[in-house]
Order: sequence, then C-alpha cells, then structure tokens
Amino acid sequence: MIIDLRSDTVTKPSHGMLNAMMQAQVGDDVYKEDPTVNALEERIAKMFGKESALFFPTGSMANQAAIKLHTNPGDQVICDKYAHIYNYEGGGASFNSGVSCKLIDGNRGKFTANQVLEAINPPDFYHSPLTSLVEIENTTNKGGGACWDFKEILKIRKICDDNNLGFHLDGARLWHALVANNETPQQYGDVFDTISVCLSKGLGCPIGSVLIGDEAIMRNAIRIRKIFGGGMRQVGYLAAAGMYALDNHIERLSEDHIKAKEIGEELVKLSIIKRVEPIETNIVIFELNDGVNETEFVQKLVDKNIKIIGMGGGKLRMVTHLDYTDAMHETLLSILERNI
Repeated sequence: MIIDLRSDTVTKPSHGMLNAMMQAQVGDDVYKEDPTVNALEERIAKMFGKESALFFPTGSMANQAAIKLHTNPGDQVICDKYAHIYNYEGGGASFNSGVSCKLIDGNRGKFTANQVLEAINPPDFYHSPLTSLVEIENTTNKGGGACWDFKEILKIRKICDDNNLGFHLDGARLWHALVANNETPQQYGDVFDTISVCLSKGLGCPIGSVLIGDEAIMRNAIRIRKIFGGGMRQVGYLAAAGMYALDNHIERLSEDHIKAKEIGEELVKLSIIKRVEPIETNIVIFELNDGVNETEFVQKLVDKNIKIIGMGGGKLRMVTHLDYTDAMHETLLSILERNI
C-alpha cells in the first residue's frame, strides 16, 4: 500500500467518475459543439452568478489567460510572495503577458487591503509600471491551505474599484474554503472579476480547470486559450468527470480537512519537528528542527511506502485527498506515533 500525500493531484478517477466519463455525449469543443463541456461551463458560471465560463486543461493556463485578459504588456500585478502565479507557473506572467509582479509580504499567502493600497503605483508616475490587477489565492497553497477572511476580500474589492483595478481569484482549492467556512460560490462571484477553479485538485478529476467571469471580460478568453494551445476537441469525456465531481466530491472535502488536522496533531508531538503551520483545510506544512536532515527524513517515509514533498526553505508538505483512505490514515498515524 503506497500512501501518496505529495498533492491532491495524485488521485485517480473513481469507478463512478469513469462510468460518467464513458457515457458522456461529446462533440468538437473548438467549434463549441461539445454538449457536456457546454453544460459544465454553464453550470459553473451559474454557480458563481457569472455570465460566462471556459474549460481549460490546466489551472495555470486558466490563471495565465486571466492575467492576459486584465493587463497590457508593461503592466504590474499585485500578488503575495507565495502566489502560485509567481512561484509555480513557469514565469508565465512575464512570458505570456509581459507583466511584472509586485510581491506583498503577507501572512501565509494572505495580505491586507492596506497593503494593497500601499503597493499600487501612482498611475501618473510613468517611471513605474502601471498597476492593473490584484490577484489572490484561496486557499493558499504555500501558505498551508489557509483561508482568506471574506471581510478582507471585500475591503480589497473596494480598493480595486477606487483605483480601477481588476480583481482575480486563483481558486484552485476554493472548494476547500467554501466547505471549511460555509461560504457560497455566489459570494465570490459577486466580488471577483475573474475566478479560476480547479477540478483535479480536491475534486478528483483527471484534468481540468474553469475560468469564470462576466461576458465583457471573458469575450477574448477563448482566443487567448487558442493562442496558448488550449483548444481541445472531444473534451466532454473530461467535462463529464467535472460534472460528476460537482455532484459527489465537494461535501466530502470536510473528511480531508479532519484527517489533515489529525496528522498535524501527531506531527507536533515529534521531537524532530520544529513547527507545524496552522491547519485549516487539507494541507499540512511543517518544518524540521535544525540539524535534522530533510532528505533522510523523507527517505525514511519512502521506505515505509509514504510519499511527501519538500517545498523549499526547509518546509515539507502533506496533502490529504480523495484517494487517501481511512486505512492509509490509520497506518500513517501509527507510524508517526512510533516516531517514524
């Protein structure tokens, strides 16, 4: 039994999801003739109270398309220093859109409205890049699955309105925040200009993200997706997985959150652990004490058929997910109780 906690992207489609995929009605999505993709896009747009949605093969491509929709070359995007668009999308913001990022030194991937206000470049000062977009990530990946305070999001929205800035949400794990905080998609749709949501993180799909927004901002999204090489044909088989996940895999995310917290409770008992980040959803980030060899620690777990991942800077990560069973959980807790 391999216990893979590197990411919630390692899941494989369940039998129910596979059955739904095989029964999907499909067509050529480049011509917008795939009925299952069209149904998924319409459903998610409606969930968030938006006019338009577009299916993408990856969350990175969806985020990169959003950046391009909001900006012109030479502009600047405000985001946290931990932001996925800055750290984990291959420099796409500069390569694809010709924009720079002004990084905010936030707390676990989150920042305040006042920090946004301080980061905006004066629009009439032509020596600095023109600030055109604010981007946040909920939940925060490198911040350990932390959830934003929605009241702070509303404050940032007002600053964006006052300064004519776009507001984009990288919602790769937004489903987790909705479940953890008893929030609704509509709340987020009312606040953000564009939102990307992932179907493969947390919801167990083999692939896919959706970008959501109103018609005015989304008008050129399909063109940008084409430019990025994201046009797909009979992709309804994958969209059917998304439809199945929306019906069956959202509410159960609370189970992953409980397991993550129980893992954290065992980790803090280990003498070799310096710190465990607060756990709100399905991500557990921890640091080893000085002098403890990270490579050796990870290898000890591998020897016991447990896979985790290093995030750099001395941080290690475990992520609970759909395929992390109760039996696996009991095995891991038992190993941790024995000090590995």
